[in-house]
Amino acid sequence: MELINSVFSWIIKKRIHQMELFMKYPIDVQQELFNNLLITAKNTEWGKKYDYQSIKSYDEFINRVPLQSYESLQNQILRIKQGEQNILWPSDIKWFAKSSGTTTGKSKFIPVSKESLVDCHYKGGKDLLAIYHNNHPETKLILGKVLVVGGSSEINSFSNNSYYGDLSAIIMKNFPMWVEQRRVPELAIAIMNNWEEKIEKMAQATIHEDVSNISGVPSWTLFLLNRILEINGKSNLLEVWPNLELYLHGGVNFSPYKEQFKKIIPGKQMNYYENYNASEGFFGLQDQSRVEEMLLMLDYGIFYEFIEKNEIDQPSPKTITLADVQLKKNYAIVISTNAGLWRYVIGDTIEFTSLSPFRIKVTGRIKHYINAFGEELIIENAENALSKACMVTDAVVEEFTVAPQFFIDKSTGKHQWLIEFKKSPQNIDYFSTLLDNELKQLNSDYEAKRFNNMILSKPEITQLTSGTFYKWMKNKNQLGGQHKIPRLSNDTIYVDELMQMV
Repeated sequence: MELINSVFSWIIKKRIHQMELFMKYPIDVQQELFNNLLITAKNTEWGKKYDYQSIKSYDEFINRVPLQSYESLQNQILRIKQGEQNILWPSDIKWFAKSSGTTTGKSKFIPVSKESLVDCHYKGGKDLLAIYHNNHPETKLILGKVLVVGGSSEINSFSNNSYYGDLSAIIMKNFPMWVEQRRVPELAIAIMNNWEEKIEKMAQATIHEDVSNISGVPSWTLFLLNRILEINGKSNLLEVWPNLELYLHGGVNFSPYKEQFKKIIPGKQMNYYENYNASEGFFGLQDQSRVEEMLLMLDYGIFYEFIEKNEIDQPSPKTITLADVQLKKNYAIVISTNAGLWRYVIGDTIEFTSLSPFRIKVTGRIKHYINAFGEELIIENAENALSKACMVTDAVVEEFTVAPQFFIDKSTGKHQWLIEFKKSPQNIDYFSTLLDNELKQLNSDYEAKRFNNMILSKPEITQLTSGTFYKWMKNKNQLGGQHKIPRLSNDTIYVDELMQMV
């Protein structure tokens, strides 16, 4: 015990010092990283195409290299999948993270180099532990097991030399031995494809373990934890795992789920930390206890650019670096990485909550918002308003999705909310009024469109029976941690499919 604590203490202090350096000198760290990325990739096919060797400044880089999407890099990625190398990145790339592509429904295969695996994804995981131990020096976290609620895709082969799966499956497959010994359940269960069978086996395999921390997407984690309580006949998880103290979450906004977690994990010993880890890279993590913002990680082999939200649909959107970002503005993230993603627009939007150091919160998706009537409703607006309405009415929401509803005469419209409540409000009309008023407070564009019901009418709420979203996702073969309920959409495709099930 003493030896373990001594080793951990040394590792933690060393890493915390490194973080303090990039927090103090963020622009210098990013500039050095930018230079190293170009030097490293200068002899790749991509680097030669854009003559990386002669690029001396950021302005030259953005004038020479166009912004990229998955579609624009798809041919190069396909060739790497088929075994060609030194195309986008010099080291051999054998792993590809399968992403569901939530806005298009098509699978994407994101290249994962050994550098991005070790210096980005693993580094992020270790940093979460370092920060947590630094904030909670009395913790006994490392003495317990970690329950990882990862994706549901097994490792598959493109060829003898290339493999794909969910990012979480790739990470677990390549875990160092000391980490694998502390993780539950066993790998064969953790990466199972059949999500329903997997949940049952995960529950049975972990109920007798000493779990001290949990990691996973909130919706699927909650599903598993409730099943564990059913099996044990316990009222809360601390009766199953008395040493449980930490939940690491990411992937979706935690606000709609927080009260449900608090209900099944009562008391003050539980801590919740957020991380921002995507297939394309590990971008941010919560570095302060009980403060809902994340430190942007600047030494993970990722060079950042940003596009103001209102610029994203322009033919040539203007990009800026960290040096020019401002508080309280929505930015789309552009990354160049140590896996060969160059000026890649990942599709997420963020807002800076602090500029010294650079801290962020995720606000939504570029294509995951509603702007059917000029209301510019983003996910953050919807989730915050929903949380407020739930708090006032003592309601609990399990899942939801929203879409515009156009009237036949096209003179006015409204938003249709399909909500699956765990605990319904007593008066759904009052709930709708609260939701509507909060949206007006949060979004001036929405408020303007709601004036006198001229453009938008009051939201319409349809209550779905418990399990509807689950059945819908199952029918679409999208059960698992990498698949998320689409919260906002500019069309009625998802709403129509769900309503057909009602």
